[in-house]
Amino acid sequence: MTTIDLNSDLGESYGRYHLGNDDQVIPLISSANIACGFHAGDPDVMYQTVSMAEKAGVGVGAHPGFPDLDGFGRRKMDLSPDAVTHMVTYQIAALAGFTKTHRLHHVKAHGALYNAAGKDLTLATAICKGIKAEDPHLLVYALSNSALVTAANNLGLPVAQEVFADRNYQADGSLVPRSQPNAVLHDPDAIAKRTISMIKTQSVVAVTGETVPIKVDSICVHGDNGAALEIVKHLTQALKQEGIAIKTR
Repeated sequence: MTTIDLNSDLGESYGRYHLGNDDQVIPLISSANIACGFHAGDPDVMYQTVSMAEKAGVGVGAHPGFPDLDGFGRRKMDLSPDAVTHMVTYQIAALAGFTKTHRLHHVKAHGALYNAAGKDLTLATAICKGIKAEDPHLLVYALSNSALVTAANNLGLPVAQEVFADRNYQADGSLVPRSQPNAVLHDPDAIAKRTISMIKTQSVVAVTGETVPIKVDSICVHGDNGAALEIVKHLTQALKQEGIAIKTR
């Protein structure tokens, strides 16, 4: 049977501010990328989200980002490679402290950090060094065919190549920036059909019409997408109908 990992970016509430439907999404996915307090989340939210994920048997992963609560980690910051490495190690270690085993399943960079690392090998290497410093066995979730995949391979870290169910692609395989129209998708039925096609063809059609080759190890649905719960529900049903099992890598 074909299997696929389904992940979601979660734990992004903060203080009195609530974001997403984590308690309803978690039972439907296989991996959770949990904010570590820099772009979103706080110690209470981190503890609660880890606890829900562990109870559901979901792979617990760190979702480190730039220290940018006001911008939700979606503004690129000009930091030295060493600063990025240390920032990533710090966030991974903080989240791991809330797990029963003090070990995580994976790491997925967030927002501007993730997107920039897709093309910048120096930045991608700094991220991977931060991951390796905490645990050289951690699985790196990286945009398919990106510089982050190359960096992880260079440092001997295991990699899961990731695609996005609810984001549009550019011809170079990167995501359409959120500042541009049609960057984020919201129609659960259309997203499910598109994702099945991505798995079967190992490709995605860019907004400009080109067919872009991709490798699909894991599929992401953003937890802050207003339609996230319905998207995940439609997607899990579509995968089941296609005989594709949802399973942590």
